[in-house]
Amino acid sequence: MPNDNQPNWKIRIAIFLISQNLSLFGSSVVGFAVLWHITLETSSGVWMMLWTLCTLVPQVFISPFGGVWADRYNRKYLIMLADAFTALATLAMAISFLLGFRSLELLLVASVARVIPAGVQNPAVNAIYPQLVPEEKLTKVQGFNQTLNSAQALLSPAVGGLLLGTVGIVGAFFVDVITAALAILVMSRIHVERPTTGVSGKSVWGDIHDGIAYIWGHRQLRWLIICILFVFLLITPAFTLNTLLIERTFGSEVWRLTVHEIVWSVAMITSGIFVSLKGNFRNKPLTIAICIIGFGVTFALLSLSWDFLSFLVFLGLAGLFWPAISTAQTVFVQETVPQDMQGRVFSVIQIIITGTVPIAILFFGPLADVVRIQTIYLICCILLAAVGVIYGLSEKQERN
Repeated sequence: MPNDNQPNWKIRIAIFLISQNLSLFGSSVVGFAVLWHITLETSSGVWMMLWTLCTLVPQVFISPFGGVWADRYNRKYLIMLADAFTALATLAMAISFLLGFRSLELLLVASVARVIPAGVQNPAVNAIYPQLVPEEKLTKVQGFNQTLNSAQALLSPAVGGLLLGTVGIVGAFFVDVITAALAILVMSRIHVERPTTGVSGKSVWGDIHDGIAYIWGHRQLRWLIICILFVFLLITPAFTLNTLLIERTFGSEVWRLTVHEIVWSVAMITSGIFVSLKGNFRNKPLTIAICIIGFGVTFALLSLSWDFLSFLVFLGLAGLFWPAISTAQTVFVQETVPQDMQGRVFSVIQIIITGTVPIAILFFGPLADVVRIQTIYLICCILLAAVGVIYGLSEKQERN
């Protein structure tokens, strides 16, 4: 763990954040370009579903192994290898398109190849922060990172659409290759030790079992994992049905969808800045519980919006809670879990997030065609607030 009196940690985390945001930006831009290319070519909900499954499900299967590797090997090199694999998969896709092989099925296969490294990279990225940042600065750094991620979420769709309209899908592929190469080059400038570990003599499956057993035996972690599971099941409608709600309720003008994205991203950026400036949450589980309740209440209010302006106000208020939830949850794990177990714990969290979303989409998507979206929002968000209350009470009981 770096010491706060050593200014070198600030340089290392700055280099790391530059590297990761270069990588994330390129992948996000290409993701939007591919999504819109498929949309324009097919105008098919089935193809949208297939693409979504191809970008989420592979991570579920690779994440357990990624978590073990993040606890066994040098996380810096795992991150660099994942970026390199993604770049090679994207380059292969670009070359195939240049040679005339432009089938949508190939895009799906390539999408699977591009997201498999994420199952290795994400646990390593989350687990590497305590090796770079003093413990008391983790919340500040994570809040700043949330701000950067929110800014990218605001820019990536616009850049992806611009590239698709100017240089085409192949040009967008090369942007991802270039940003990944730059990310690897920047990442190579920092030194990160291999985590101290005692798992090297065990099988991978044995390490996975140990990780699950550790979570189940740790009461606070067990409650957090259960909370995350229900939160992501219940927030899926809020994250996936907004555009459909706007189109059905307020109108299908493009500017409405654009303003909706901007308001959400600006709220996330504002909250990320606040978290970064605040620097720490004294009671992170309580912060998570309160923000889940706040998110549930404000998103439930979307179902009661009387016009588009009130909808945007409630959306912006909801967006203020999400970075605090994500930051507090991540830092709590980083502070609580031993270094040689963090990769596996974060891999379980990633499995829950990437696994529950497609399952929820398959349920809530068809449901939205027979039940008013406002009704779905109201019920899910009331249940979400209840999850926050139950999680908060469980933490209060733990303290007593």
